Amino acid sequence: MTQEATGAPLEIIAASLRRERTRAGLSLTEVARRAGLAKSTLSQLESGTGNPSVETLWALGVALDVPFSRLVEPERPKVRVIRAGKGPTVFAEHADYACTLLSACPPSARRDMYLIRAEPGTPRLSDPHMTGVVEHIVLCAGRARVGVREEPEELLPGDYISYPGDVPHIFEALEPGTYGVEISEYI
Repeated sequence: MTQEATGAPLEIIAASLRRERTRAGLSLTEVARRAGLAKSTLSQLESGTGNPSVETLWALGVALDVPFSRLVEPERPKVRVIRAGKGPTVFAEHADYACTLLSACPPSARRDMYLIRAEPGTPRLSDPHMTGVVEHIVLCAGRARVGVREEPEELLPGDYISYPGDVPHIFEALEPGTYGVEISEYI
């Protein structure tokens, strides 16, 4: 049976192997070792010149900790829509502040994305997060004081700020209807 007859062209397998090895952060040598293959064999497969058996692909799936199907099917873009006012939302205890999770950190990245909404009144005072966290905020509407607690910056719509999230920080709405997008990056 030819590769074309199986519906798994060598180019798709090659691209999938490179993608999954990169996502796992593993070298050719390490993946080959884990799968019980010669490094040259894996190199050929990633370049689209090898001819993998089912057993070889299963071994590579196990080595990369991915399902077999991920190695033989082309990656399809995923579209995700969260309508305004929907999505998992958490509210602050002492401030008129809410954050809606827009995108949780996928295995290949180290970040989360939120829509944050706040109203004037008690500011949202955040304790330090884990070491190395950096917060990025783009203000979409309203006006706010944002950043490191001792020296927050006043933001207007369209303004961007980045600051260490592993120190005390603040988000204070200065106008009704203030909201923005926050990305927490875990370095």
